[in-house]
Amino acid sequence: MNQEPNPHSQPAAASHETAPEATPLSPRKAMAGVAVVLLILVVLAAVGILRRIHAGDVLAARTNSMAAPTVSVATAKAGAPVETLILPGNVTAFTDSPIYARTDGYLDHWYFDIGARVKKGALLAVISTPELDRQVSQAESDLATAEATANNARIQAERYSGLVKSNAVSQQDTDTFVNQAAATAAAVKSAQANLQRLREMQSFEKVYAPFDGVVTAREVDTGQLISSGSGQGAGTELFHMQALQTLRVYTNVPQLFSQTMKRGMKVGLTFPEYPGKTFEGTLVRTADAIDPVSRTLLVEVDVDNRSGTLMPGSLAQVHFKTPSAGPAYIVPASALIFRREGIQLSIVTSSGAGTVAHLIPVTIGEDDGATVQIVSGLTPNDKVIQDPPDSLIDNEKVTVESSQSSAFGAGGL
Repeated sequence: MNQEPNPHSQPAAASHETAPEATPLSPRKAMAGVAVVLLILVVLAAVGILRRIHAGDVLAARTNSMAAPTVSVATAKAGAPVETLILPGNVTAFTDSPIYARTDGYLDHWYFDIGARVKKGALLAVISTPELDRQVSQAESDLATAEATANNARIQAERYSGLVKSNAVSQQDTDTFVNQAAATAAAVKSAQANLQRLREMQSFEKVYAPFDGVVTAREVDTGQLISSGSGQGAGTELFHMQALQTLRVYTNVPQLFSQTMKRGMKVGLTFPEYPGKTFEGTLVRTADAIDPVSRTLLVEVDVDNRSGTLMPGSLAQVHFKTPSAGPAYIVPASALIFRREGIQLSIVTSSGAGTVAHLIPVTIGEDDGATVQIVSGLTPNDKVIQDPPDSLIDNEKVTVESSQSSAFGAGGL
């Protein structure tokens, strides 16, 4: 038989056990926990930031050390007390003359070509001047007419001068004939002068050498029309002659050495076509003035060329033996810095801030291509950068190579 459950009856387990109650969290403990978490986050963030700052400092220091160019330096070598100043020189003939015609006509004949050595007064060419010859004939006839007229006027003047004494003729007629005689005499002199001028022009039909020399150019040929005069478009140049017994060598000496240039001093000359051979010249004159544009002194050196070995128009190397104007130092040409401020060298100095480069202006003396002579701007203890980079600036930090020479190599100037 089924029994209905009693709604008021409780399960056996439920009657003996109950669910535990949760203990509430105090506000103080909650805040402490949050503070600990925040502290941990701040510490972690600070550590990360410090690491990044340290890494940046290390990177910047390494970058700076890598950015400083590495250079090699050496002490400049002192130059010799007596210097050999080598300058380029232009060789010219002692006398250089273009020969123009003094009369118009046609070239009838020429007698010397280029390279011919001629003596003063040698006949170079003959010009045919038929028009001038006719003018001379006309001038001779005009002179004869003027002389006849003057002779007649003179006779009349003398006759009237005798008759006027006896009052046979008037004084007025006498004065008229005397004046006519004077006028016709002046006309004779004018005709004589004109004839002399034309004869002198006729004498220019023959062209003569004005000095002993060499014909270096012949600009005309037989039958060519000749115009008198000289200059561009004004006349025909017939020949060009140069005197080569003595040659002039012109060169420009820097202002620094201008006071060492003495007249009479012996000067060595070298030419590329004669390697190993030195010709001796003499300094004969200077311009006695400094060129304001180049700041140089123009000097002339004469060299004996009676053998005909040297030729005008060539380039010479002029060697001056000059006493040093002051202390000079030898540096390689690669150490020079060319900028708009002028020629500079870079030296290094060391201090607590490190090694830095300084750009200093200098004045160069002799230059043989590989090395140059510094005559001002350097001191004996300056350490010069041998091959400065193009980007080097003043007060820039540099790194000096540990293996560096104490002085520039010997040789050079």
